[in-house]
Amino acid sequence: MAFLPMTAEEWEKTGFDQPDFVLVTGDAYVDHPSFGAAIIGRLLLGRGYKVAVIAQPGYRDAEDFKRFGRPRLAFLISGGCVDSMVNNYSVFKHRRKNDAYSPGGEAGKRPDRAVIVYSNRAKEAYKGVPVIIGGIEASLRRFAHYDYWEDKVRRSVLLDSKADLLVYGMGERSVCEIAEALDAGIKISDVTWVRGTCFRRSATDMGGFPADGDTEILPDFDDITKDKKAYCKSFAVQVRNSDHIIGKRLVEPYGGSQCVVQNPPMPPLEGVDLDDIYEMPYERACAPAYNAAGGVPAIKEVEFSITGSRGCFGGCSFCAITYHQGRAVRGRSKDSIVNEAKALAAKPGFKGYIHDVGGPTANFRQPACEKQLAHGACMDRDCLYPSICPQIKPSHAEYLAILKAVRGIDGVKKVFVRSGIRYDYLLADKDGGFLEELCRHHVSGVLKVAPEHVSERVLAAMRKPGMGVFNRFSEEYRKTNEKLGLKQYLVPYFISSHPGSALEDAVELALYLKSTGFVPDQVQDFYPTPGTVSTCMYYTGMDPFTLEEVYVPDTQEEKRMQRALLHFNKPENRATVEKALDKAGRPELKQALLGKRR
Repeated sequence: MAFLPMTAEEWEKTGFDQPDFVLVTGDAYVDHPSFGAAIIGRLLLGRGYKVAVIAQPGYRDAEDFKRFGRPRLAFLISGGCVDSMVNNYSVFKHRRKNDAYSPGGEAGKRPDRAVIVYSNRAKEAYKGVPVIIGGIEASLRRFAHYDYWEDKVRRSVLLDSKADLLVYGMGERSVCEIAEALDAGIKISDVTWVRGTCFRRSATDMGGFPADGDTEILPDFDDITKDKKAYCKSFAVQVRNSDHIIGKRLVEPYGGSQCVVQNPPMPPLEGVDLDDIYEMPYERACAPAYNAAGGVPAIKEVEFSITGSRGCFGGCSFCAITYHQGRAVRGRSKDSIVNEAKALAAKPGFKGYIHDVGGPTANFRQPACEKQLAHGACMDRDCLYPSICPQIKPSHAEYLAILKAVRGIDGVKKVFVRSGIRYDYLLADKDGGFLEELCRHHVSGVLKVAPEHVSERVLAAMRKPGMGVFNRFSEEYRKTNEKLGLKQYLVPYFISSHPGSALEDAVELALYLKSTGFVPDQVQDFYPTPGTVSTCMYYTGMDPFTLEEVYVPDTQEEKRMQRALLHFNKPENRATVEKALDKAGRPELKQALLGKRR
């Protein structure tokens, strides 16, 4: 059977009596390596385990979790590619009307806090079967965390889900180690050594939570719910221990009776391992059961895209990649990427366009510096902020070679770079040549980049380069296209209402947009999600690393005003913009920004 079995009938056709693992996911089943369930399912299948999938199960009771009978080894549970609360609600806490990861884009197919709900239902279905949670929702909620939707600090999802083990980060190696242990007859309660996992223990079992050279004790849950400085200190320790070489074992106590223990991170997959992962025999399509609904919308964005790398050393405050994938960048080989591109070019429906060859940041292909390989990522400084570390030797040579090879494949008309570039890293590459190659071959009219803001105060909170760097890049981009005789444009992304942004900062951004003629295609409101430095700032009003105060626009009224300022040109926003200018003490700007009333 090409796809993993999803129904009892499909399972019966396999001829097996019992699955070893049942994968439960909040997404529809799409057999493509952009979907975690597909990767884990294919990986276990390739190692000889029998695997079945329950995608978007009924969750009002446990019946749907009995679809394949009792799993021999474990339930593996994920909320899906996106945190279920982010998936279900907008930043203004309105329930979303669409779900790109569901058949036909239909909303309402997954519960709020899906990992908790699914885990509890699996426990109800079969007593004694290990339940292992993973994916982005579990990973970013592995310790106590601020929850925007309830506006409070919640416990680790490991406790609320009653799961036996939590896999954080990119879980391929961890899952395989766990599978081998369970298959060898080791009890899940004794699987405590696997890197990239968290488990529960009582205070007695932990000997009263002793700290040593390899273990650090975080503030108690009770303390971080009462003291925001304690919350900041805890989060800072977690971030500083997110590297696989220098990261320690972390213990988070809960009232002196129990604790959550996080083992150090699993080392990243190296290039040859990534090649193996992405070369598994995926169907690269959604399961046929969804055809009647028009398929699963999320596949359209990635169907003809190629993941070339993992990890990111960009360090943006609002991004959870550092907390989830880590700063250790690793890239696939050119041969592997080219072979995947050839396979895409041979697919029915391919129209000649590879939509992306990239990763979290497209132009990061290797570790930030040689030091990272031996000693890990620095605990006390970022790679690119406040300026590029002198240890970094920026190079685009390998990436250029890959792009050139892919665009030379028969049937490929154009190869786009859509997953985003760091223009500060690009400008630091002394060899040059990448920008011209990018404009000549890999942009189609518009290049989207993400300066995120123009206020130096806000950019500092975001840990992004100053506007001088963006302006320099913008000018270089203009000159390059002029040299090539191309009319191509730059479209910047901006975030409104980020911590550090007061109304006067939003006004500064609006004036910049007015003066440059940039009209934002879309505006992203800052969304406080678990696992980011910015969310810690939002909740505490402090920078977690310095404990310095940070202004937080935390009312819905101010959020709407800051967003309206970025779209000041829209007639429906006029009244809100006028109100914002009055509140910011800048009423004299109304005519300059808005023009005369008609």
